[in-house]
Amino acid sequence: VQLVESGGGLVQPGGSLRLSCAASGRLFSINGMGWYRRAPGKERELVATITSGSTTNYADSVKGRFTISRDNAKNTVHLQMNGLKPEDTAVYYCNAYTRYSSYSREDYWGQGTQVTVSS
Repeated sequence: VQLVESGGGLVQPGGSLRLSCAASGRLFSINGMGWYRRAPGKERELVATITSGSTTNYADSVKGRFTISRDNAKNTVHLQMNGLKPEDTAVYYCNAYTRYSSYSREDYWGQGTQVTVSS
């Protein structure tokens, strides 16, 4: 599975950005996709996920501001980010996974896209 992100950039506080992730390869094996981020000096953290059944999950820090969606026809996942804050500044990574059991899964990652929120 190959993942290619787009849509990052520089935005002022309160602004919006839309990230996209195009997936290719063994797509039939994918159970879910999502977005993670890593801010400078911090661990990578989950931002939002969406399963093949369209169940979504969000980090508390982005609930009400970010929306994850998927376009199955285009094999693409989007992350609409509104009300951006400086603390949202990070490299955002697209993730896809294949779950083999309740405790085993294989993850695939994109190369990352930089999001900077600053005035």
